[in-house]
Amino acid sequence: MNTTLTRRRVSAALAAAALSVSLGALAPLASAHEGDSPFGSGCASVPKEGAGSFAGMAKDPVATAASNNPALSTLATAVQKAGLVDTLNNAKDITVFAPTNAAFAKIPKADLAKVLADKSMLTRILTYHVVDEPVKKADLGDGSFKTLQGGTLTTSGSGDSYKVNDTATVVCGDVRTANATVHVIDSVLMPQ
Repeated sequence: MNTTLTRRRVSAALAAAALSVSLGALAPLASAHEGDSPFGSGCASVPKEGAGSFAGMAKDPVATAASNNPALSTLATAVQKAGLVDTLNNAKDITVFAPTNAAFAKIPKADLAKVLADKSMLTRILTYHVVDEPVKKADLGDGSFKTLQGGTLTTSGSGDSYKVNDTATVVCGDVRTANATVHVIDSVLMPQ
């Protein structure tokens, strides 16, 4: 009788181990479908840990996440000046094409100061960078997306190389925040 009981326990343990291994093998497939990993040469500059890291940004809504990333501090300041922090943080499943500090630095200082001082113009420019739907890497190859500003953005490319409006390059794409997908770009986009 002890032999039968022992065999059942061993069989149950082996079955549990096999199930655990099977589920573990499926986990990478499940996470691959939940969202793509960040891509692009600019991703190397993202901090490895802390609030501005990929893991840190994934915990915060998009405006807060941008404010914690050192490469997006000018964007975070502009969002705050435009009064869009709550709007962006409370939105669901949006996509932000986020210009880096270097992108803003391409704008002559006097022009940038003028834009930052004009809340209406700043709001139009910033909301032109936001799409009210999730846009993943797979959607960037040949896309056309309506922005919150009311205009349209176009995307093109393949592999890890994508352009927005044929002028901005995605330097780090598919960055997740708590409520958005972020594609970091190297130029500020201007609405028509």
